[in-house]
Amino acid sequence: MKPPVGAYVVDTRAERLGIVMGHEGPYVQLRPYGGGREWDADPRAVRHATPEERLRAATAYANARRRGEVP
Repeated sequence: MKPPVGAYVVDTRAERLGIVMGHEGPYVQLRPYGGGREWDADPRAVRHATPEERLRAATAYANARRRGEVP
């Protein structure tokens, strides 16, 4: 699967939700919701995130911001 840039996906190997930032060689480059360090994912281990997964990531980020853990 080669998801478009900006798509919300789940890296099933790392069990992380990320936003597609680009494609480099055989990999999909992902960034965590809310920013952070990008990682490379195997496109065969990537699937589109469900609305529930996107909401969970947004809520976790908002809570972390409130606690002052992220900018």
